[in-house]
Amino acid sequence: MTKLQKDWIHVVKLLACGENDFLSNVWTVSKSESARVAPGLFPPELIIQIKALACEIPAIHNVPLSRWTAADLGRYVRQSGISATISDSTIWRWLHEDAIKPWQYRSWIFPRDPQFAVKAGRVLDLYERVWNHDYLKEDEYVISADEKTSIQARHRIHSTYPAIPGSAMKVEHEYKRCGALAYIAGIDVHRGKVFGRCEQSTGIAPFDRLVNQVMSQSPYREARRVFWIVDNGSSHRGQKAVDRLKDRHKNLVLVHGPVHASWLNQIEIYFSIIQRKVVTPNDFPSLKELEQRILNFQQYYEQIAKPFEWKFTREDLNKLLKKINRNNFSQLQGNA
Repeated sequence: MTKLQKDWIHVVKLLACGENDFLSNVWTVSKSESARVAPGLFPPELIIQIKALACEIPAIHNVPLSRWTAADLGRYVRQSGISATISDSTIWRWLHEDAIKPWQYRSWIFPRDPQFAVKAGRVLDLYERVWNHDYLKEDEYVISADEKTSIQARHRIHSTYPAIPGSAMKVEHEYKRCGALAYIAGIDVHRGKVFGRCEQSTGIAPFDRLVNQVMSQSPYREARRVFWIVDNGSSHRGQKAVDRLKDRHKNLVLVHGPVHASWLNQIEIYFSIIQRKVVTPNDFPSLKELEQRILNFQQYYEQIAKPFEWKFTREDLNKLLKKINRNNFSQLQGNA
């Protein structure tokens, strides 16, 4: 009996996929049953068929699920008559061989801007200090800017306890809302210099104040050109924003990224650092203290900051778009 339990434990380690009903089935699998459904006893065509099934949405097969698990696949395969004897553990092992994990998913936004490649290419070129196929001069700079909206100040109803040996920091779950502010910031992508200000809300006037804050100081005031990379938010959208800022700062070139492509804007990396290191956990008794913490961190960050090591190039962009177009074409063929 002891030897049999060892075999059970070995199988469980292979099948750690996080699903209770799946793991409960595994406990009943003995070594003799595992040998009976060994991969060599199944034809290669069946293995290919099940892997292809795992790469399809369950609803296509009238299964009321949003995504497959190994147990759900096994149940469907046996009930549909594809294979009456196959076990969930065997299916999981086959999927594991090709790193197929249909129980996992991630959100993404499909490129919908008709000029996605052109706009994204311009941004990626600027990160490599290129504009219209020419390298930027030493007195030309690139600023990535955006707004982090609605940062709340949450005052916990009990004081936060710092970490102690053997115990993590403790933060009270309940809180009182003390308002919210917007953090508008820009980063010189090649120098690591950060500029930012806190405002009551976002809008044209607050964004223009950030622009004036940057463009009124050296070396940007005397620069040949200063490229500002922004998204398509209402504070700096379209040709009106281009003309407005150009009238105020003759050396400013506003560059819009594609719609729904904030991942191309390096300021978002800095905002994620703010979120992790300053805003989380959120325990601020007032908006004033939240604002002071953000601005103090900005100064702190500049002491240790280095330009981000951006590796996604125009060549990578072209490969990505080709892959998306190829997959989209395959899906269209499948739906025809």
